[in-house]
Amino acid sequence: MACTQKHKHVKTLLATLLLALSLGAQAQNSIIDESDFKPKKKTVRTAPADDEEEPKKFDPSKLVFGGNIGATFGDFTFINLSPQVGYAFKPWITAGAGINYLYNSVRFRNFNGDEVQRDNLSFAGLNLFTRVFPVKFIMLSVQPELNYSWGRTRYKVGNLPDQKLEGAFVPVFMVGAGVVVPSGGRGGMFISLQYDVVQNQRSPYGNRPFVNIGFTL
Repeated sequence: MACTQKHKHVKTLLATLLLALSLGAQAQNSIIDESDFKPKKKTVRTAPADDEEEPKKFDPSKLVFGGNIGATFGDFTFINLSPQVGYAFKPWITAGAGINYLYNSVRFRNFNGDEVQRDNLSFAGLNLFTRVFPVKFIMLSVQPELNYSWGRTRYKVGNLPDQKLEGAFVPVFMVGAGVVVPSGGRGGMFISLQYDVVQNQRSPYGNRPFVNIGFTL
C-alpha cells in the first residue's frame, strides 16, 4: 500500500515537471523581438534638382575690344597705339589686358625760339586694366603697365653728337575717372582724366594729369 502511494507521488511529480517544461517552452516561443516590428531604414538616392544652377562658363559675347588711340604734334609730340581686349564679368565691371606702343618727342628752345635739343623716346609694353561703372555713363579705371623704353637725344647747337639713351623698363600705374559716350550695344567712346601715380622719370605720360580718349566695340 505504501509502495503504491509512493509510486503515485512520483508519477504526480513527473507529470508536474513535464507540464512546467511544456509551459516554459511555449512561453519562450511566444517572446518576439520588438526589433522585428521596426521598419528598416532604406537609403534613398535623390536625383539632382533640375533647377540647380550650373557653373558659369566663358561667354564669348561678353568679350570687349577697344583701346587707346591718340596723337598730338608740336614741340611735344605724343603718339599712343594701345589695343586692348577685355571681358565684361558684370554689367558694371570690365577687366582685361593690352599691348602698348607710345612715342614721345620733346623739343627744347632757347630764348629766341630756336630749337636747341630734341629728346625722342619710344615705349613698348603690356598693360592690365579694370574699369568700373558705378552709375550709367560714369567710369572709374586703374591701369598698371610695364613698358620698355629706348631713345636718343639730339643736340641742335654746338655740333654735339647725338646721345643714345640706354634702354630701361618703366613702370606705370594710372588711375582715372571719366564719362562714357555710348554708340550702341556695349560699344562707345570714353573720355577720362588720367594720372600716373608712379611718376617714373621716363614715364610716357608726364608728371601731370592728362586727358585720355579711348573706345570699346
